[in-house]
Order: sequence, then C-alpha cells, then structure tokens
Amino acid sequence: MSNFNMRDANENLDLEKQGSETTATAEPESPSEEEKRENPTALPESTTKPATSFAPMTPPRYGNKGQQQQQQDGAPVQRTFSRREQLHHTESHLFGGDLIRQQTELQLTHFQSQQGKDVITVHWEGEGDMENPLNWGRLYRWYITALGGLLVLNSTFTSSAPSGIVADMEVTFGFSQEVGILTVSLFVAGYCLGPLIWGPLSERVGRKPVFLVAMACYTGMNVGCALAPNTAAILIFRFLSGAFGASPLTNAGGLIADIWDAKTRGDAMAIFSIAPFAGPALGPIVGGFIYVSGTNWRWLFWVCTIFSGVCFLLTAFTLPETYAPILLKRKAARIRKETNDERYQSPMDMAPLSVGQLIKGIISKPFILLFMEPMLLAITIYMSFTYGLLYLLFEAYPIVFVEGHGFNQGIDGLMFLAFFIGGAIAVVIYVTLINPRYVRKLEALEKGQRVPPEVRLLPVMIAAPLLVVALFWFAWTSYPSISYWSPMLAGALLGLCLLFIFVGLFNFIVDAYLANAASALSGNTVCRSAFGAGFPLFATQMFQRLGTQWAASLLGFLALLMVPIPFILSRYGAKIRAMSKHAAE
Repeated sequence: MSNFNMRDANENLDLEKQGSETTATAEPESPSEEEKRENPTALPESTTKPATSFAPMTPPRYGNKGQQQQQQDGAPVQRTFSRREQLHHTESHLFGGDLIRQQTELQLTHFQSQQGKDVITVHWEGEGDMENPLNWGRLYRWYITALGGLLVLNSTFTSSAPSGIVADMEVTFGFSQEVGILTVSLFVAGYCLGPLIWGPLSERVGRKPVFLVAMACYTGMNVGCALAPNTAAILIFRFLSGAFGASPLTNAGGLIADIWDAKTRGDAMAIFSIAPFAGPALGPIVGGFIYVSGTNWRWLFWVCTIFSGVCFLLTAFTLPETYAPILLKRKAARIRKETNDERYQSPMDMAPLSVGQLIKGIISKPFILLFMEPMLLAITIYMSFTYGLLYLLFEAYPIVFVEGHGFNQGIDGLMFLAFFIGGAIAVVIYVTLINPRYVRKLEALEKGQRVPPEVRLLPVMIAAPLLVVALFWFAWTSYPSISYWSPMLAGALLGLCLLFIFVGLFNFIVDAYLANAASALSGNTVCRSAFGAGFPLFATQMFQRLGTQWAASLLGFLALLMVPIPFILSRYGAKIRAMSKHAAE
C-alpha cells in the first residue's frame, strides 16, 4: 500500500498548468475552430514539417538574431534552457509531475540547449499514439491492474501467513513466543527499507526491471525461509523477504497510475486497494489450516515460494513496461536510429538526474517533508496507527477466538474473512457512490481549475468515528459468554473503516502535494511500516495484562483522539496549504 496513488495528482497538475506551456516553443496564432475540428493536431501555418513523419516540428533557429527574426515573422519563439530549468523539468516529472501529458497538439518541441545544441523533445502523439499506456485497450489495462493487485496480494499474504504456524516453529527452534512474533514483524520492517530502494530505482530504469529483480530475489528468500536451519536464518530471510516484497507495494500503485487517467483511476485504485487487505486476512487462514492438518510448518513457505514463483513468471512474460518517461526514452532512441538524427531527445534524456540527486530527492526529502509539514505529520500518525492496528489483530484474534471461544488455528484464521468482506464492501461503496461524486465535481469545473484536495476526505470523515465504534464493539463483546458472531462482525466494520481511511488519506496526500506527492508518500510508508512491525511485539502482553476488553478499549480511545484530524483538514486544509512551502494551494 506504500505508494498506491503516487501519481493521482497528474490530472490536477494538468488542470492547474493548462494554458501555460512549459516547453520551449511559443506558438503563433492558432488555427480556426473549424480547422481544429477537421484536423485536431493542426499547427500554425508558419510551422513547417521535417522530412520524417513522426510529428510536426519547428525549423531550427539559433542565437538572438534568429529569435528576433522569428518574432518579426510571427514564427515560434525559441528560448535557451539553463541547466537549473532542465533539472527542475525532469525532477517535477519524476517526483509526481506529468509534464509529458501536457503535449497533446504539439508532440515534438524544438529548442536550444544551454550548450547551443539543437534538440527536439519527443512526446506522445495524441490519443492515437498506442505507445502511450493511457491509450492501450481497456481490457488489457484491467489485466495489468489485476496483475498489480496479485503482486501486492502475494507480498501481504506472505507477511501475515506465519502467524498461523508460529507454535510449530517454536517447537522446532525452541524460541519464545516473542521471537515467533518477529517472523511477522521483521517482514513488515523490511517494508521500511524497500520504498527507499524500489521507488527511485523504478523511476530510473522502469517498472518492469524492478519488478523482475525484486520478485526473483523475493522468491529466493522464501526458499531460504523454507530451508532455514536455525532461528537466525529464519529471521534474516524473513526481513529480506519483506525488503524485496516491498517492491509491489511501492510500485504497483504507480503501475496503475501509469495506465489510467484521473477520471477512471479512482475506480481502478479502489478495486486494487482491496489486495493489501485481502493478503493479511488470507495469510492466517492458510497458515492455520496447515498447522491443524499436522503438515510440517515448512510447507507454508513452500506455498509462499510457489505463489511468488507464479507471480514472477506472469510478470516476466505478460507485464509490459508502463512508466511514461522510460517509454518516451525508448521512443526517442528509436526515432534517432530510424532518422539518424541525434536531435531527438526525451525529457529524461535532456536532464537526467545523477545518482546523488536521485538519492537526495528520494531519501532525504521525504523526511524533510514529514517533519516540516504538520498536516502531513498528522496524517502519517493517523495512518501509521491504523496500519499498526491491522497487524496487531493477528495477535489479538487468537486470544479472543482460540483462548476465549476454543477455536482451532484454522477456524481462528477464518475469522479474518469478515475483515476482508468489510474491506470489499468499502470498495463497492467507494466505486458506486464516493468516486462518482468526485468525478462529477471534476467535470463541473471550468478548464484550468482543480478539485480541492479536501473533497478526498469524505470517506475518512465517515470512517473515523465508525472506527472508534468498531473497536469498542470488538472490546466489550469479546467475552467467551457472548457469541463469536459479535466480535467477528466488529472485525468486518474494522475492515471497512481501515480501507476508507487509507484510500481517502492516500488520495488527499497526492492531491495536496502534487509534485511532492512521491516524497510525501515515501516518508509516510516508512513510518507506517515501522508501526506495523512494532505493534505486534507488544500486542500479546497488552491483551494478557489489561484483558481483552480494556486492551481493545485503549485502542478505541487512541482512535477517538484522532477523529478530529480529517474534520480539521476538511475545514482548514486550504489555509494550511496556503502557508506551506511544499503543498499545492
């Protein structure tokens, strides 16, 4: 879930910057409306075409004299880009902006570089350009969305699966219950490291190479877990599995943002977002039934290995590259080869980020944003609490349903199905009611305007008080004398609330921070993963010492303290963003 909506800001960024081209060409008088209807990509009469047929371009001009002559003739005016401007262009694209999509009528832009080198930038060629992932067939894009969800499901399933067979592992290795919990916590701790590696790497080499390398290593780490000879080995392999398994959580959201525009992306992201909740819910079920069947615990990790191996093969043979800057870079290279003209360059070619700049932008900037932006810090604390709550339930459920109601590990795992069903209901509500409301607001606005980010907070404002209700409901109906149906249904409400909170706050971060959204989400992901790793470590002691009722009530009181956060942001968000150096106004 780390980076689900990392590029959802693209549509708002397009609307915000429409009319002020960031390319190097200033166009003369536009064709008439009738001409535009006949030829949507028509250029001004003064624009000439090159010998090749890739796209129209302006003729080369050099120096101030050439620029003056162009102004007199009414031809396009060129300008010289400084290194600082070129770097800003590339950074704003790589870290959340989408300057490429602004070029719809003029696909190739012509300017002089600082060194005097004549350059033609390569962009998409309108709606008919099938190299643009946004123009791929709808069914094909839904397949890619489903595959991205499967990769996330695989990772999150493996994160929680050992909770059902820890007792067998304790017998084999002779470690304590606390060390057994580390098999889950260390995996989630690996999620803290992963986003700092896989996110920036995918923006440098593309989505698919990162998925392939990470999934291959992730599969290998699962083999290591299955063959682990001692405690140290199983814990090390689990941590590394989490680090490599973080790749889908970091990049699958970006994968979906690559292929859906803002109007359709909401539905795709909502359906996709069920995967991070389904995985943790299904893991204990499989692990629990392996334990009950008497099968050796190592078979659980062989199941995880088979699952990850299948995902690796599907990625290798059916997943295309979707990251626009990389595709444009390949397109520019192909045009250079076909025309033997070195002037054709992609935005990434013109101002590539060095490794040092990439590290600075991805590793340091997220934490600068996190601690310098009170709005982002408050959101991150809330999301981290709810994420920790998700993994705490893996320790709380056995206390309630195994010790309290006498269920075996397999039936205890089935209790998580209610949590999954609650999340599925949330997706249906979001797709049919909440996201259409956002789309209507988007369509009602005039060109150049954008929907305020605070509109994204509606599901969070619904879920925040309901989360408190769900926790107290779970707390005070968890007595063995009360039917297990009651705490199980409370779990369903928990699932609904957690999904609403995550989807709403993710979308808000992206819309509020636009070009800084990737950095904002990276810091958020690291903190959430730290809470997810830490909460299970004290869960058992807290529930045993305070009792199930007061332990769950303590969580309810903490959730109650955080209820005002979405309402304050909804009421004062615009003023807070206006005072921020990094948020979009």
